[in-house]
Amino acid sequence: MGSANKSSTARKARIEEMRRAEQSRERRNRILVIAASVVVVCGLVGGGVVLVRSQSDDGGSDTAAASDTSGKGKFVTGKDGVKTWEGKLARNHVTKAVKYASEPPVGGDHNQVWMNCNGDVYTKELDNTNAVHSLEHGAVWVTYNADAKKADVDALAAKVKKTPYTLMSPMDDQKDPIMLSAWGHQRTVTGASDPNVDKFFEKFVQGEQTPEPGAACTNGLSQ
Repeated sequence: MGSANKSSTARKARIEEMRRAEQSRERRNRILVIAASVVVVCGLVGGGVVLVRSQSDDGGSDTAAASDTSGKGKFVTGKDGVKTWEGKLARNHVTKAVKYASEPPVGGDHNQVWMNCNGDVYTKELDNTNAVHSLEHGAVWVTYNADAKKADVDALAAKVKKTPYTLMSPMDDQKDPIMLSAWGHQRTVTGASDPNVDKFFEKFVQGEQTPEPGAACTNGLSQ
């Protein structure tokens, strides 16, 4: 009987010891889980701070380098009156504003989304970075300022609307009333009846200058 009691007491002692050991393991595991969670949270917070700081640093300037290699190229005017950019025109996709060497620009780094240019006529100024992408696809861009005659604007709009790979928009800062631009090429025209309008369209709409011939002028950005 005494032996049985001793055995029972020993068993209880072992069970209690095992229970204490299990509780101890659980406490250690909880501590490890909490510690790991703290490390993860600290890492996320630290990463967030770095990200915010990085974004803040990036946001310090919203202008990319002059992507049409301003200072490393120039316009040369041909006998036909068309100005051709002599110099490298970058073609990188960027998310920031770009400082171009001309207004309107004729190429350079640009937004990854193009302006629709399937005979699209816009009544508000465009973001140059989107329009330049359209030029890369072989579009001709017709722009005009407040000095352009309404009759000419209306006639040019009608021409653009029936011509794939063209687009048109106002541009207050350009120096001449009506200008035509293609990738790497540009000219001023006197009005809608100027024969150079047709010549420019014929030569540069999907012309040999096109960096990406056949690329879409639809499914892009529209006002």
